[in-house]
Amino acid sequence: MRSGHLMLACITLGIGTAAIGQQGVTPALTAAIKAPTRTPANIARDPYRHPAQTLAFFGVKPTDTVVEIWPSGGWYTEILAPYLAARGTLYAAGPSDKGLAGVKAKQAATPAAYRAVRYATFPTSTTAAAPAVPAGTADVVLTFRNVHNWRFGATDQTQAAFDQMFAMLKPGGTLGVVEHRLPEEPGPIEEAKSGYMKRSSVVAYATKAGFKLAAESKVNANPRDTHDYPKGVWTLPPGYAEGDKDRARYAAIGESDRMTLKFVKPK
Repeated sequence: MRSGHLMLACITLGIGTAAIGQQGVTPALTAAIKAPTRTPANIARDPYRHPAQTLAFFGVKPTDTVVEIWPSGGWYTEILAPYLAARGTLYAAGPSDKGLAGVKAKQAATPAAYRAVRYATFPTSTTAAAPAVPAGTADVVLTFRNVHNWRFGATDQTQAAFDQMFAMLKPGGTLGVVEHRLPEEPGPIEEAKSGYMKRSSVVAYATKAGFKLAAESKVNANPRDTHDYPKGVWTLPPGYAEGDKDRARYAAIGESDRMTLKFVKPK
């Protein structure tokens, strides 16, 4: 079922394939991606991250209550905030106030574009400054390139993270996961510490939490990525962990090969 990067492959039984292209990309989503409040450095990453096709694939609507997990500097928040500003709600859910500082700075600079943003703690904590996302209230939960961080930390928080994301969602709600993909075949590259995760591992965590895998897209796949760099996925742009060493080669590869998985909380 391989037919190029912009192909939606629905792998659950009874679901066929459909070309993604600009399917589901509405004028409202296009306007959010072109929002004047976005920073030029972030816009430059659009050809690698395909935000229009990715958010359309996950089915994010401007009236939704959306949770963005660990937004860090707010790359996707720059799009989601204006998209949801008029009729939706966006929870920026981070581990601490420090982890949400990037989004708070953007909100302070352009409050109108960020008026839908609320703050929550993730993972949940009884001592956190911000509350947790209320259970059963979210239409969509999104996490971009975070699963390996939960595996790579001092303790493995991955299953707890998926369990908490499951709890946030309404029955029938969507979990959208974009993660650096490690090939399934055995090899010398260690999962998580390299920044890559196997698709089977991500699916297993989600399934154990109660999710059903609904579909996956190759929109963020990159066949030029060989997955075997001395400093892991951070060797590739935009990190360039090797500095100027082989920089042109890594620039030609582009950003990492990524899985794009859509899970659903059963009704």
